[in-house]
Amino acid sequence: MPTTIPAHLTSLEALGQAAECLKVLAHPHRLRMLQMLESQPFTVTQLAEACQIPTPMASEHLRLMQRCGFLSSRREGRNVFYQIIEPHLKNILQCIEARFGEKPKPSHSSGLVT
Repeated sequence: MPTTIPAHLTSLEALGQAAECLKVLAHPHRLRMLQMLESQPFTVTQLAEACQIPTPMASEHLRLMQRCGFLSSRREGRNVFYQIIEPHLKNILQCIEARFGEKPKPSHSSGLVT
């Protein structure tokens, strides 16, 4: 029996682009930065502090995400603020948080009265 390929499949070229951008996301510091940037713009220094990494390393992470079209930046005086411009990142982050987010730990009562 011949295999029927669904007509709605994304082209392999587009999937290749998706895979490259997903590789960029596949880093805990970048995911933390994106979690922060979901709520408001931040500077590279603020993001570096939150990730507990040197500012030059944070800059490199931001550059990679900018190159993928996830972020934009704007200069205000000496500060450069980064913000998310890719609207689909919110859905990706929600999936990650739903699957891997910390769940409240149940309180274990021993039933003993002290």
